[in-house]
Amino acid sequence: MRNVIPILTVVGLLILIWYGAAVALNAQWARDVAARADKTLTVSELVADTWSQDKPKLPAPHQVGAELWKTTVMKKVTSKRSLVYHTWVTFSATFLGFVMGTGLGTLLAVGIVFNRTMDMSVMPWVIASQTIPILAIAPMIIVVLNAVGLSGLLPKAIISMYLSFFPVVVGMVKGLRSPDQMQLDQMRTWNASGWQTFWKLRLPSSMPYFFTSLKVGVAASLVGAIVGEMPTGAVAGLGARLLAGSYYGQTVQIWSALLMAAALAALMVGLIGLVQRLTLKRMGMA
Repeated sequence: MRNVIPILTVVGLLILIWYGAAVALNAQWARDVAARADKTLTVSELVADTWSQDKPKLPAPHQVGAELWKTTVMKKVTSKRSLVYHTWVTFSATFLGFVMGTGLGTLLAVGIVFNRTMDMSVMPWVIASQTIPILAIAPMIIVVLNAVGLSGLLPKAIISMYLSFFPVVVGMVKGLRSPDQMQLDQMRTWNASGWQTFWKLRLPSSMPYFFTSLKVGVAASLVGAIVGEMPTGAVAGLGARLLAGSYYGQTVQIWSALLMAAALAALMVGLIGLVQRLTLKRMGMA
């Protein structure tokens, strides 16, 4: 309860602010409609109207909740109108891109730590790669891969990988370099080889950094998957739902997709956190 109460308090405050913002942003439309009907709205009528508009500038929380209920519980998961179906499509690209990004980031980190040439040449390019806006590079990746016959899940996964590998590189480099000089000298005293030093000292020491970077990487991977769905003209996925909602002014649909994406990210980060606790406890580092 000591951990839950502060969270619930913050959530409650956010919901109150959300309701207030919905009134402020939607009030002008309600007044305009009432003026055209030669009617004056009372405060209660104004508030009720701003919380029930079909296409509000900012939907009220209960409108988003009703949309989530309708598109998750009330729809079959195989239906193209089910938000669960679209979430699965996005999750597929996210997971593949995350696995690819984690593998690439780990390999690059090992090379950077053990090879000075890679450290001096590759690391600056890794950092520079993140200065390119993903919205600019995503269409280029889609076009190039489509030109060589690659379409569907893989292009989105590559965009997802592009965002997720960077935190893994940075975290693993920091982690692999975390053993102090005394520990490294002790390994030399024991006549340990480079591989033994890596396996017995550097890799275990990097685990806390590794899992922290995975949490950042999986969230970035989800962003990449959603962004990758937009220039492809995808008809499925959370990115497609966001795009369709923006085309037709369906703000309730947009917000429901955003909250589903946030829930998916929270679930993935939570699973990584669970694996982290179990792994570190098994290694005696919890």
